[in-house]
Amino acid sequence: MKNINEIAFVCQARLQSQRVPRKMIKPFAGTTLMDILIDKVKQSKVIPTENFFLSIHDQELIDLATRKEVQYFHRSEASALAENSIQLIYEWHDKLPFKYVVLISACNPLLTVETIENFVKAYLESDKGGMFGVIGKKQYFWDNNGNMISPWPKEQKIMNTKTMGITYEAAHCLYASEMDIIGDGYWMDRNTPPQPELFVLENELEAFDIDYSWQFETGEILYNKFKNEF
Repeated sequence: MKNINEIAFVCQARLQSQRVPRKMIKPFAGTTLMDILIDKVKQSKVIPTENFFLSIHDQELIDLATRKEVQYFHRSEASALAENSIQLIYEWHDKLPFKYVVLISACNPLLTVETIENFVKAYLESDKGGMFGVIGKKQYFWDNNGNMISPWPKEQKIMNTKTMGITYEAAHCLYASEMDIIGDGYWMDRNTPPQPELFVLENELEAFDIDYSWQFETGEILYNKFKNEF
């Protein structure tokens, strides 16, 4: 079993998003995506506040961290602009003195404190170094050659999603990894593709991910409607 004091909890943020510029601090339901995530982490009875860091470069995000009284890792401008180098994007990997890291996205405003805590508890008990939040889908998926990759029930002749096996889709909100593999260019584990332990989110709404302007607007509606319901 892992020791929670060996885990860093990190939220990556930048203001240079091309699809929704400045989305981390753009007004959202009377607050911001960044404020929502920080408040959830501070509410947690599982995550040690002293282990939580924002990984940020922009002065406005630094000012927000100061206002919210949370620690931050001052990432470089190159890190904030990087797209493909995991060592550069996660440049804290050899600077924060922890054995493991749990990365929490601020782009999922309906992600609950309970789910974050359950992910952390599952990771503490896991024998694997990597863990990945996913959503279970009873749906039809094919590969680029037209071969079905969804688990099709034996003897089933008609298309009926209710009886399909489950395929798992990335939730893009919760990830965990050992720190030392990041320097070698790996994330979650050393397999290619990665084979981390999967953590299934029970409510798909929690995985609503904001990448585009329409998702920002839709996410605000969903957040106002459901934030107090689960």
